[in-house]
Amino acid sequence: MPEPLDSALVETSASRRPTGARANQRALQESIKRLIVDRGLAPGSPLPTESELMQELEVSRHPLREAMKALEAVGIVDIRHGYGTYVGSVPLSALESGLAFRSALSVRGDYADIRHLLEVREVLETGLVGRVLEAYDRLDFGTLEEAVAEMEGAAEQGRYAPAQDWRFHETLYLPLGNALVLDLLQVFWKVFNALDAQLPRADDTPVETARSHRAILEALRARDEPALRAAVSEHFRGIRARVTAGAGTAG
Repeated sequence: MPEPLDSALVETSASRRPTGARANQRALQESIKRLIVDRGLAPGSPLPTESELMQELEVSRHPLREAMKALEAVGIVDIRHGYGTYVGSVPLSALESGLAFRSALSVRGDYADIRHLLEVREVLETGLVGRVLEAYDRLDFGTLEEAVAEMEGAAEQGRYAPAQDWRFHETLYLPLGNALVLDLLQVFWKVFNALDAQLPRADDTPVETARSHRAILEALRARDEPALRAAVSEHFRGIRARVTAGAGTAG
């Protein structure tokens, strides 16, 4: 009569199979990314055909298609059915989704993740003060003024103006010519805006919000770097107060 199988060995063997498949899939995705980089393919450039990739990467059709789907989900490739596969523009939508999810959980927990996200955003915007002043001659002061004026008008009616809030920040950093900075800031802004109703208001009223943006604009007009840094810091003070109040309630 055959000896019974050791259950620990069976479990170990079973657990290794999916792990190995996942590792192979990750390695295949990395190979595709490396191929794109090594060939200097820009966003929108066509990738080799499926048959060519199967031959070059020494892989069968099914795992290749699975890898392509995974890369498409994060924007690295763009699959156009009937036309081929192209290098994607790599949007930050996956980052936004992940941060939004973690921040939503954070609001229901200890607020740590949302505090850390706010810190990153504040460090980034504060660090860009000097660059913004260097781009003074390219700043669109008309649009900045319109955004602040509309925020002030909404504040008089007790309302916030989130669209004008983002318009202000976008206009402020657009002259820097750094699309990644704008994309990151928009991701951070969208995450906080989505959680706005769940955060305590503290003393961050529509009037205070509009006033903080007005202070940034006036310091910018005067090319007063210390005043501009102080105004940016004050702008974040209101948001920090809300997050701190929420953490205190959660605790």
